[in-house]
Amino acid sequence: MNPTLYPAFGILLVDDEPDWLDSLALTLEARAGLTHLITCDDSRRVMALLDQGGIGLVVLDLTMPHLSGEALLKELAERHPEVTAIVLSGLNQLETAVRCMKLGAFDYCVKTDEEERIVGAVLRAVRMQEMRRDNQELSSRLVSGELRHPEAFSGIVTGDRGMLALFSYLEAVAQSPQPLLITGESGVGKELFARAAHRLSGCRGKLVTVNVAGLDDTVFADTLFGHLRGAFTGAEQARRGMVEEAAEGTLFLDEIGDLSIPSQVKLLRLLQEGEYFPLGADLPRRLKARIIVATHRDLAAREDSGAFRRDLYYRLRTHRIEVPPLRERPGDIPLLLEHFLDEAARALGKKKPPAPRELARFLAGYPFPGNVRELRAMVYDALSVHRDGPLAMDAFVKAARHAPEAPPTAAAPGRNPFAGFPELPTFAEAAGFLVMEAMDRAGHNQTLAARLLGISQPALHKRLKQMREGGV
Repeated sequence: MNPTLYPAFGILLVDDEPDWLDSLALTLEARAGLTHLITCDDSRRVMALLDQGGIGLVVLDLTMPHLSGEALLKELAERHPEVTAIVLSGLNQLETAVRCMKLGAFDYCVKTDEEERIVGAVLRAVRMQEMRRDNQELSSRLVSGELRHPEAFSGIVTGDRGMLALFSYLEAVAQSPQPLLITGESGVGKELFARAAHRLSGCRGKLVTVNVAGLDDTVFADTLFGHLRGAFTGAEQARRGMVEEAAEGTLFLDEIGDLSIPSQVKLLRLLQEGEYFPLGADLPRRLKARIIVATHRDLAAREDSGAFRRDLYYRLRTHRIEVPPLRERPGDIPLLLEHFLDEAARALGKKKPPAPRELARFLAGYPFPGNVRELRAMVYDALSVHRDGPLAMDAFVKAARHAPEAPPTAAAPGRNPFAGFPELPTFAEAAGFLVMEAMDRAGHNQTLAARLLGISQPALHKRLKQMREGGV
């Protein structure tokens, strides 16, 4: 999306009255923020302009010399069916309106209608055309399965096919001006997808992130829209809102599911009208940023319960991606483990230790309620206390035991304790798991741990030494 040229396709305004054309162009630019406008006062030139390509919407007068609006509609349907048309007329004639709609017109407006009626019709046509183009682009990308800009996703470590499909979808919708909704559990990396969408958008401005959780309505409005000097007691200086900070860029609103109903109304107006009022301002300002929102909450359930406005929910979900939790893509765990070991070693100024083979298998059976963020924390904690040799598994086992939810591999009595593992561990690896569990339960008292395992203390000592040295 080019922020200085909206929409991405041209809008051709056709009328034999130059003054009316200029007035309509100014109205659309001032009221709707539309800047990709082309005017034509000779209906005979319309087809030649369309043949050059790049035009997605035509707004044409019904009564013109040479070629009438109806005649142009017929030609348009034959030669450029992909172009949307809106007809303007000086008279409110029902029969004429019906004929135009049968010829393929998207809408029929009377010139004497209020400006809001005409501007609204043009904006609806623009949104429909944008969605049509987005769907065509998406179909093309998903069929090819190839990423045109894989570098945009460099911050997301994955080899999962479902994640790669999300990359293709994001490439297809990244330049759309419509909102993007990113859902998923806490810790899955929703902000990384927002950053990738911003990189792919082509926007020249910056990515501005606002966590709206816990903001009351007044703070939300001031944070997003800003205020003028003297707008309220203590407002000694004007303050730019985040919407203005994100101009020609992307505004990312995180935790949108926690927004209060009054704040939801303000956000809905911003999206519907494309304008906002800083506190204390009499004149509106135009929205010049792409909106991306994210939440870990189930918005559909909140909408059903009345906690989230239905109209806002459906407007936000024009484009939507749901990032899968880590437990649904266990194949990514070895990749992420190596990535975070590299990262932690650099951050902590330590040499990267080798990870024991059984560690990835152990982690693959753990549900990761905190997702990728939790795995990163585990790695940093384990490396912080590491001294030499292979990376010890103790820190990971302890973290798993103290997690809010028990791992699916924690078996009930009589149940196979390895039933949740995607691959069976070797006999030696299984013995290692038992030793670590016994040591943890015994508070690292070797005598007690040996008793729990039913082996001698020298045998336990020998096993622990082998584990420390990276053996089996």
